[in-house]
Amino acid sequence: MAKVHKVYEPEFREMVVRLVLEESRTIKSVNEEYSLGEGTVRSWIKRFEEECASDPEKQDQKKLYEENRLLRQQLAEAKKEIDFLKKAAAFFAKEIV
Repeated sequence: MAKVHKVYEPEFREMVVRLVLEESRTIKSVNEEYSLGEGTVRSWIKRFEEECASDPEKQDQKKLYEENRLLRQQLAEAKKEIDFLKKAAAFFAKEIV
């Protein structure tokens, strides 16, 4: 029996690549969520990185993905620190009274 090769829209492929590169999603979780074959997302990321090497617009897009990923990480870390400080302030406020 012949293997059926499914064709995905370029917008869908771009969205999946963005999920991995910008939102730090794992390839495995994206594969499971969208029922993609093993290696599919990996090949899309590889193709995107190859396009980035030759296309300045794609390079800028990749830089934006990386910057957004870093900003998301910094925001998450800042939120954790704020939550910790709130708990510490509440603890010390109890001690003072």
